Amino acid sequence: MKYPVLLPNIFDYPFTYESSLKLKIGDYVNVPFGKKIITGVIWDKFENNDNKNFKIKSIKEKLNIETLKIETINFLNWFSEYNLVPLGMTLKLHLLSGNGIEKKNQSEYGIYQKKFNKEEFNLTDEQEKAFKNIIKNDSFFRVHLLQGTTGSGKTIVYFKAIEKIIARGLQALILLPEIGLTGEFEKKFRNFFGFEAAIWHSKISAKKKKVIWSGLSNGNIKVIIGARSGLFLPFQNLGLIIVDEEHDQSFKQDEGVTYNARDMAIARASSENIPINLVTAVPSIETYANIKSKKYSYSRLINRYQNANLPKHHIIDLNQNKLAKKNFISNKVIEKVKEHLSQNDQVLFFINRRGFAPYVLCKKCLNVFSCPNCSINLVYHKNNKKLLCHYCGYSTNLGRKCKKDNICDFVFSGPGVEKISEEVKVLFPNKKTTIFSSDTMNKSSGKSILDKIISGEINILVGTQLISKGFHFPNLNCIVVLDIDLTSHGHDLRSTEKNLQLYHQLSGRAGRTGKPANIYFQTYNLKPDIIEQITNEDPFKFLDKELELRKKNNLPPYERFISLILSSSNEKILDTEAIKLKKIISNSINEKILGPVDAPIYRINQKFRNRLLIRSKKSSRIQKKLKFILNEFNLSKGIKLTVDVDPISFN
Repeated sequence: MKYPVLLPNIFDYPFTYESSLKLKIGDYVNVPFGKKIITGVIWDKFENNDNKNFKIKSIKEKLNIETLKIETINFLNWFSEYNLVPLGMTLKLHLLSGNGIEKKNQSEYGIYQKKFNKEEFNLTDEQEKAFKNIIKNDSFFRVHLLQGTTGSGKTIVYFKAIEKIIARGLQALILLPEIGLTGEFEKKFRNFFGFEAAIWHSKISAKKKKVIWSGLSNGNIKVIIGARSGLFLPFQNLGLIIVDEEHDQSFKQDEGVTYNARDMAIARASSENIPINLVTAVPSIETYANIKSKKYSYSRLINRYQNANLPKHHIIDLNQNKLAKKNFISNKVIEKVKEHLSQNDQVLFFINRRGFAPYVLCKKCLNVFSCPNCSINLVYHKNNKKLLCHYCGYSTNLGRKCKKDNICDFVFSGPGVEKISEEVKVLFPNKKTTIFSSDTMNKSSGKSILDKIISGEINILVGTQLISKGFHFPNLNCIVVLDIDLTSHGHDLRSTEKNLQLYHQLSGRAGRTGKPANIYFQTYNLKPDIIEQITNEDPFKFLDKELELRKKNNLPPYERFISLILSSSNEKILDTEAIKLKKIISNSINEKILGPVDAPIYRINQKFRNRLLIRSKKSSRIQKKLKFILNEFNLSKGIKLTVDVDPISFN
């Protein structure tokens, strides 16, 4: 009998095999492909091939894995079509290094079934009301937003919802934007549920991933706390999906297969006919638009846990409080920080730049250190004495011959966290200071640093936006934002939305245990609308205005954007190819096509980049039309095409 077998490769269709075995859709099998034996899945449709004269190979064996559910197959088919990703590459996201994992001994799942002592968590009246809203119709698909002030106890509310789902013998998926620093979250989960959740992200060992993949497939593991890739795991009885910090840009996968994990989580919940809860302090503009149109339901938590107050906001006008030469912290801020330190408060200096300085130039020849592979400046990291490219990873030493006179005389322009940390240590020499960024916290020492911050051993933090992602620092009661002007500029469509989300999340790190807290914004820009945007406690007011603006200008979420990025090491061929592609698309569809233009970062990793932007109505089914066009279009040798549906970044 003939069977369609989907393989984890670049092809957009299954291959036909034969077998005397009685197989069904969703069975995992090993098949010959070229000179290799690889794992595939019996799919729900055959390949479209008019050529009858090909030899059909035989399936080698059926694997001892629970059959992949038809609901999951439907989701993977939809994912492929929506994101214009070959079907085989979509299956690759589901399999583990191209393999399905057969059933293991029951003992290997033991760590996820071990019982621990549970703590008693009681909901406030407001939390109880939100919980009841969340569990309405929890046997069917619906999208519910749990919006709450930072520190209002959103996590405990959705833990209660998960508890109810588990009691019914179902599984749950919790997606987090920053999974590498979840020790605190794991501990809270264990204390609440009395068992371990399985953690899923890129740094989990291959051996442990095999146990988790298999355990989900046969129902031995109940809860996954995962990064984006957790969305494609083989849940046998998925009953609930949680997307925490749903607004976070980290849910957008920009490398390899491009997709938005939040949106795809909603699609998977729809395929499985189960509820999904989006959780945030400040919703994304897309989620808020769906709230306004009553497509999604929602609950709000206004009060912080134990009625702790949000920090008071203060604007420090740098026109009145001048910065000393080569310094980035004003005397007014120093005065306020000293007051907080004298009260044993922890202090955070926030600047959203890694490294020591984003620009290094020579005073004599005026040459800036630039990446030889990318059209951006190198960032100087003083701690390891290296200039680094944050795009391709290129690094070099500081030494360089001057074009005018022997050795360059360097100027370090603009501050990063290392420069601010250096300044802080001079200003407060008797206080313990640490840098909180991906350069320090994603190392093996990150957990130890986090423990010291929580215990209060560290007095002053100097951090990037990583610190805003859901951490609980009980002693943090003073935040100083140093680069408000830098983050409020730029041509990013989403810049104001991102800033609103960032500063609400950031201010929510302070005053979580009830002690009075303050956040100070250093700025030259005193425009009332920007100040109001940052300091207003109700984010819905800003989002209402932003939606009006988006609607007026036919911008997302009212139109769909699809970005086509062509890249090549040959500029001339790239330009010709981009114009050719635009002409073919223009002749085939009626949608508006912008470009081609050079991408804002024109060169990355020795590849030049051109961008086309297609704007369409949400109802136009543009992906289906575009897929046909791109399949027929023969790219010239050396040209790579990347498709980004619903782009967040336009770099």
